[in-house]
Amino acid sequence: MTTTSRWRALTHHQLFWPVAVLVVLLLVNIPFTPDFFSIRMSDGHLYGSLVSIVLFGSPLILVAVGMTLVIATGGIDLSVGAVVAIAGALACSYMSGQADQNALSGVLLAMGLALLAALVCGLWNGFLVARMGIQPIIATLIIMVAGRGVAQLITDGQIITVNSEPYKLIGGGYWLTLPFSIFVVAVVVAVTVALTRRTALGLLVESVGGNAEASRLVGIRSRRIKIMVYVFCALCAGIAGLMISSNTSAADGNNAGLWIELDAILAVVIGGTSLLGGRFSIGGTVVGALVIQTLTTTIYTIGVPTQTNLVFKAVVVIVVCLLQSPKFRAKVFGTKGRGRATGPAETAAVAEAAPKMEVSR
Repeated sequence: MTTTSRWRALTHHQLFWPVAVLVVLLLVNIPFTPDFFSIRMSDGHLYGSLVSIVLFGSPLILVAVGMTLVIATGGIDLSVGAVVAIAGALACSYMSGQADQNALSGVLLAMGLALLAALVCGLWNGFLVARMGIQPIIATLIIMVAGRGVAQLITDGQIITVNSEPYKLIGGGYWLTLPFSIFVVAVVVAVTVALTRRTALGLLVESVGGNAEASRLVGIRSRRIKIMVYVFCALCAGIAGLMISSNTSAADGNNAGLWIELDAILAVVIGGTSLLGGRFSIGGTVVGALVIQTLTTTIYTIGVPTQTNLVFKAVVVIVVCLLQSPKFRAKVFGTKGRGRATGPAETAAVAEAAPKMEVSR
């Protein structure tokens, strides 16, 4: 294999351009912050810009991972921001009424109630999409609007503050010198990858996204798969809600998780997963979320005016998406893109993986 062919194969890898953009964004910060890559130890904790990017990007990574599986089935979930707000509001509201907010049993119960509420939201979304046949963007828009109001009802329109060390650990604490939220994200990502890449589940999800009706005809319970991914997405959003409220020791039903659904969708797209459904990449999504968070950090580091930071962010995202387009690269760089197998081909591939599964109808 020649050097040119190796380079061409490398640039066609799904993660090449997202990783390249991430590296460029990190390097852009050096002229403005010379010690940007330095990591220091203080009070037994690691601090630095890189640590902060992962810390503040943890909630987005969680939401984006859940969003990846939803998009892989050909759906979309606009309610994750509201679920983030509901989870944080419910947990903080419960703890604020406790005499001892540091009691571990009370904290665990508050977290359990918050995650249960998130699961109910996900089950509702899945029911509307899979059972009622409502378009995902409409079905999830219901909780996106109503859920934000529910979060404000829980907090009575106020910002609820809590003072709980065990609860603070989730999003603002440290363990083994690193932010505890990094370990939470690592566990969720590892479990997701294990379930979708070490079992037939990932192939079934891709099949439903490629062609749900054909998947049903070969014996895949496509409706159950759809409900499952919406429930999982809501669970990830619920954990992110606990993380955000824990980091600030407060619940803000109006602003918590605001527009995080858009950043999550961008992270999934930057990671190489098509909005049409089918094949997906959890690793690409994680890189995409880090690109979004690094971009946010870079905007403040280089001093982009506040009134133009959204435009700057949009320009970078457009560049990343164009670089990932085989047609764009072929026209600009003269390279040939490789097609992506989707649809019936993916569906046929799962027929052998699920020969004994019953037809859903």
